[in-house]
Amino acid sequence: MSEFVAVAKTSEIEEGKVKVVRVGDAPVGVTLIEGEYFAFADVCTHDDGPVAEGELDEHTIECPRHGARFDVRTGRALSLPAVVPIPVYAVEVDGDIVKVSKKPVSSM
Repeated sequence: MSEFVAVAKTSEIEEGKVKVVRVGDAPVGVTLIEGEYFAFADVCTHDDGPVAEGELDEHTIECPRHGARFDVRTGRALSLPAVVPIPVYAVEVDGDIVKVSKKPVSSM
């Protein structure tokens, strides 16, 4: 079982927006979509760019550099130029605190 770290209050994460937090040394994007929280590595697997700065459309985020798209639920790369998924993290909410697992749970 992964250990979790508190990263934000629920009020700090807006529906359909991405907040970048730190989990250890890693930048992680956290978002709220249809009442469910998701967390993913803020590093595009195509060129190491900050994917969390891109446009979020439902469960898909588009890297602002070259347009690679990823599913924030699974990390799956949905379009070129990326072919490798981004790591995703487990998220839990404890009262009004959002917690993210210290290690990625998968990159499908």
